[in-house]
Amino acid sequence: MQSPVNYIRNKSLRWRIMTCIGIAILMLTASIITTMKLSYLSMSSLGDSYKSNSELTHFTQVIFNTEKALEDYVNYRTFESIDDYYKSRTKVENLNEKLQNFPSKNEVIHKEYIVHQLTEAFLYYGNLTIAARRANNEEELSHEYSYTKTCYNYLRSQILELNSLRLQQNAARYDESNKKIVTTNTLSIIFFFLFAILSFFALYFTITSIMSPLVEISEVAHKVAKRNFDIPLFNRDTKDEIGNICRAFDRMIISIREYIDTIWEKARTEAELKEKEIEMQALYSDAQLRALQNQINPHFLFNTLNTGAQLAMMENADKTCYFIEQVADFFRYNIQQQKKTVSIDEELGLVDNFVYIMKVRFGSRLDFTKEIPEGSFPQQIPSMTLQPLVENCIKHGLKNAKGKVLLRITREEKFIEISILDNGEGMNKKIKEALFQAVSSGTTRLPAEILDDNSSHNGTGLINVFLRLKLQFHRTDLFDITEGEGGLGTKFIIRIPNHV
Repeated sequence: MQSPVNYIRNKSLRWRIMTCIGIAILMLTASIITTMKLSYLSMSSLGDSYKSNSELTHFTQVIFNTEKALEDYVNYRTFESIDDYYKSRTKVENLNEKLQNFPSKNEVIHKEYIVHQLTEAFLYYGNLTIAARRANNEEELSHEYSYTKTCYNYLRSQILELNSLRLQQNAARYDESNKKIVTTNTLSIIFFFLFAILSFFALYFTITSIMSPLVEISEVAHKVAKRNFDIPLFNRDTKDEIGNICRAFDRMIISIREYIDTIWEKARTEAELKEKEIEMQALYSDAQLRALQNQINPHFLFNTLNTGAQLAMMENADKTCYFIEQVADFFRYNIQQQKKTVSIDEELGLVDNFVYIMKVRFGSRLDFTKEIPEGSFPQQIPSMTLQPLVENCIKHGLKNAKGKVLLRITREEKFIEISILDNGEGMNKKIKEALFQAVSSGTTRLPAEILDDNSSHNGTGLINVFLRLKLQFHRTDLFDITEGEGGLGTKFIIRIPNHV
């Protein structure tokens, strides 16, 4: 038969820990329940100390309300006063039933009996006064009301004396309850410390039985960390988690030498990968340098346009000079605008440059209109957001005899709404669904079958605009595509939050 010590050692760590915690919880629960029970008894006694005085004060107020309602009825004979009287009288009768009905040698109880009898007399004469007032018998009314007032005044004085007697009695009871509370608090502290000490010793012995073998494992692990594998095996035969760890540790020490070669091989492989990573970083830096060098070509084009504008000015070709300046401003915006966001006002300036260039190209075939309220629009949006939408509307609006494009801005409570619409053939429903699907999935081109059906829509520019709005504001409800006014053409809608 196993001894209790061996029985506990063969139990799992979880069982030992949970048993120890359960014992500690039971002890603390017993301490708390005992303390709460003692405190409750003491506080109940203390709370009841002045309850009788509070009840007597309430009784006094109800008596006063009854007398006030009776006086109002005698003087004014109103329905409200008689209604108040009967309500107050009912409360007085209910409270009077709780008072002493028989005389007693105890001073306080006998005083309650006197108050009870005076209350009965007050209610009796009050009823007679009501009856006399209803019969309009002035002589009887004066007589009965005088008796009622006398009873009321004497009743109030007796209630005050009773209240004083109860106050003295309750003060003595309060002192006694206060002493009980002090005793209860002392006992609660003693019980708490007693149970805390018992819980501490239970936890201490349980943790010690768990930590002793763990200390041995820690020392062996420390030697293994110093690459000392010539260590004795544990050979522990217990069936708990510590025994399992010791047996696993023995097997690990036996097989660890076999893994050393594998670890060194892995280290060599990682070193080779690191060298390749450094080489790729060098290639990436070279690519960045080439990208910076390629920016020279757009700057050369921009400078060339400025030179052409100066020549046109010297030759008095004002229209040509202005046209080249607008083209140069358009290129300047694209070359110099390296930041991710710009204001709506800056984007509108780019649109004006672009539309001027398009009007020079298409002449009277293009009718571009703006409806923009007064004031500035400093809200930040991704650069090159409006120009691709305007370009799309011009492209599809010019398929008619005369292309019409309208850019409208409206201020709303939470958004600045920008709409751009044309009078073209409108956008196919399949293409619109494919556009939003591409934005949702993060792709930058429409499916091949959509492009085959409608080669005039490649969708790249629109997807690029919507994707950048989605990435900028982390929302998908800021852009939409609907039919134009009167069901003709296409309408692009962009909503920019006011707080950006």
